Amino acid sequence: MKIVLYSGGQSRSNHRLHQAVVRLARQNKRNGTLQLTYIPFCADYADTFYKRAIRRYRAHGIERFFLLPVDNSPSKDEIEVALSSDIIYLAGGNTFYFLKHLRRTGMLAHLKQFAERGGVLAGLSAGGLVMSPNIKLAADRDLGPDENEVGLKNLNGIGLFPFEFSPHFEDTKKQIQAHLNYSKKTRHPIFAASDGGGIIIEGNTYTPSGLGCFFFQGHLLKFG
Repeated sequence: MKIVLYSGGQSRSNHRLHQAVVRLARQNKRNGTLQLTYIPFCADYADTFYKRAIRRYRAHGIERFFLLPVDNSPSKDEIEVALSSDIIYLAGGNTFYFLKHLRRTGMLAHLKQFAERGGVLAGLSAGGLVMSPNIKLAADRDLGPDENEVGLKNLNGIGLFPFEFSPHFEDTKKQIQAHLNYSKKTRHPIFAASDGGGIIIEGNTYTPSGLGCFFFQGHLLKFG
């Protein structure tokens, strides 16, 4: 697996994560043009954020880009173009809406296969949550939940790593206690990253970037 999870924010420390995405892609393709597929959580305003992603990653050497809004019923050919990319980037947004349409289009299974064969997956906020074993964390009332306006009942994610990802973490007593309480309700460890940080996954190696905490069954470990 080659996965980079972003919490979010505009901090310059995100540059370490951008560089990791490109470095991992270059392990698969030493020479030649790299292509990144950008998957927004919804089609609305996607062009604006897509253009920002192009500017961001072009500065790191990526030359080709493709946009795939999954709530626009992408064609088989469009999905094939996305899966032929070196990098697939899952953007942030409403986690329930995003997961519903990734599942509806069959992209959950495609993304798992893409990661298993060595493709690089990057996920920002909700884009990282959907790679987790489940997105129950996004429904927890003490953790600032997303609105489940689509009435999603199956909260299972892709399950690409054995922990739950919690973006936008703030080192406050309230957030720490909320994560400790949630950690007692799940069998998975929780990786909580502050904005500007995240985690780089290379096989069985997990490298945190920035500030955050690990929570597990009522215990915590700070890093950064």
